[in-house]
Amino acid sequence: MKNTLFALVICTTISGCGITIKGDAYKNITPAFDPYAFFDGNVKAWGIVQNRSGELVQRFTVDIDGSIDAGNVLTLDETFSYGLGEGVTSRIWTITETDKNQYQGTASDILNKAKGTVYGNAMQWSYDMQLPVDDTTYKVHFDDWMWAFDENTIVNRSYIRKFGVTMAEVTIFMQKQNKR
Repeated sequence: MKNTLFALVICTTISGCGITIKGDAYKNITPAFDPYAFFDGNVKAWGIVQNRSGELVQRFTVDIDGSIDAGNVLTLDETFSYGLGEGVTSRIWTITETDKNQYQGTASDILNKAKGTVYGNAMQWSYDMQLPVDDTTYKVHFDDWMWAFDENTIVNRSYIRKFGVTMAEVTIFMQKQNKR
């Protein structure tokens, strides 16, 4: 009986470590999120990172310069500044639409290719990354969810996982500054 109770507690604890968001729940919610339209131009972002205990470990801003080339490739040139903690100072994403509402992207610190799907006003963006923390680097999985509030504002919620367990959460608010 003790072994069964122990196994039940462990399974409940482990299943509570992950968050599962169902994209189909957002398919009919407006405004529809279009990453090309939103990120074409300058975007300002404000974000925080919280560890597993909810403690604030990073506070940052990001200036994003987005452009679309003739081949329909979206490039995001990101510049980060930190008010608390340290992290990457720049990243350049190259993103393409591979099929209707399906995207893939690359950046120098992203392993393989990021994959994304738009569901109405939401977009899931999923990728693996070599994440530097203090004096070491960890291979982690990012599960990003973005929701459009209107054509100029989105919120991004990221879950950083290692071995399937959420190790940290990122919250970012983004506001379009101007269009090209």
